[in-house]
Amino acid sequence: MSSKDLHEPAAAKTNYDAETPQALIDFMSRDWVDAPVRIGAHPQLARLQSRRDALSRAFPGRYIVVPAGHEKVRANDTYFRFRPSSDFAYLMGDGEPGSLLVMEPDGASHRTLLFAPEHNRGKAEFFTDRIYGELWVGRHRGLDESQIFYGVDRCRPLQQIDDYLQGLQTSNAPMVEERELSTHLAEMRLLKDEYEIGELRKACEITKRGFEDVIRTFSYATTERQFEAAFWGRARIEANDVGYLTIAAAGHHACTLHWNRNSGRVEPGTMLLLDAGVECDSLYTADITRTLPVGGRFTRAQRAIYDIVWEAQRVGIDAVAPGADFLEPNRRAMRVLAEGLIDLGILRVSLDEALDPEHQYYRRYSLHNVSHMLGLDVHDCAHARRENYRYGTLREGMALTVEPGLYFQPDDATVPDEFRGIGVRIEDDIIVTAAGRENLSAILPSKADDVERWIGELL
Repeated sequence: MSSKDLHEPAAAKTNYDAETPQALIDFMSRDWVDAPVRIGAHPQLARLQSRRDALSRAFPGRYIVVPAGHEKVRANDTYFRFRPSSDFAYLMGDGEPGSLLVMEPDGASHRTLLFAPEHNRGKAEFFTDRIYGELWVGRHRGLDESQIFYGVDRCRPLQQIDDYLQGLQTSNAPMVEERELSTHLAEMRLLKDEYEIGELRKACEITKRGFEDVIRTFSYATTERQFEAAFWGRARIEANDVGYLTIAAAGHHACTLHWNRNSGRVEPGTMLLLDAGVECDSLYTADITRTLPVGGRFTRAQRAIYDIVWEAQRVGIDAVAPGADFLEPNRRAMRVLAEGLIDLGILRVSLDEALDPEHQYYRRYSLHNVSHMLGLDVHDCAHARRENYRYGTLREGMALTVEPGLYFQPDDATVPDEFRGIGVRIEDDIIVTAAGRENLSAILPSKADDVERWIGELL
């Protein structure tokens, strides 16, 4: 990893910015009321320090470098709202654009050094730098305050990152490689503690209110964007943001797994596949899907498909337990889906043939497996080794989804006309407990009768 990868700020000025005379710089540099920010330690500092200590023990004698990342360009010189990298957030709680955590070897442990934006009032960049100027972007936490807030040994300004990293490279300092570090942190993040589970529970509770905001639009919404807007409003009112782009797929758009254009119209008698999750201020996110009849009632064909998916999810959730294979919920759910496809006359083979690894005919209509890890990322711990994730064993404290689905494409000639264009997915967020499991999102109704009752109560 080069210093350019770690520290690449965008242009501080554009070619349409006004020229700034020295007299203005001098005038802007004086006569400001000194109002120091009084800041305490991060409320989860002990937890964050214990994570950094564990990381230190894993890599004795080597430098560890963890960037917060930079703002991402949306269009030319405008940016998406900043969110620190999940690894940085896991170790530090949050962070500002450009920040960099370095853990320097110190005997058997490490010293912590944080590079962060410093206050720049009284300097030209205070009002001329549109990226870091505090008049442009608001007051930074500052170096002294950051040292207290994050509980690090030292803080230095961002401008010193390049020279520091160049010195490490020149001296051939032993460093943990990026891939090795990301794998280790992903596997640390596989097990959630009580605080993390509490944040995931909170995310599910807010997400439920977001789903209910969407349902209340059913009586007048004409486009998918109205559904997306209703959910996003709840995410911003009560939390940080959505954890991923909302999928508000009405009608046959539900057959496109990641339909997030949300540009379609809502037709009478169709269903809405709403896959959405609120990201808390702590950056832990929910990931929940419900497939809802916009008119309040499932048609006969819709319910036939819905009930198969619901049963597949039920047996999948029941398979979540400490000591079970990660893939066991998937195996059980797929068996139910395949049986349902055969009963509907869509699959015209035996169950054994449908499930045969050399055939997997059921996947034409189910398309995806039913689980992924959940946490700071909606698809959490993605860099964990396969033997500890996909081919691993479920352990107490793991957070995962169970989300079977059936999708009948509008142009699929193997599907009877009455089912074409129907897509159903049901997804819940599950914690592995010592006794089995806890469904954090069971607060959202999912059985067909309960869904109809839920919609009726809100409209």
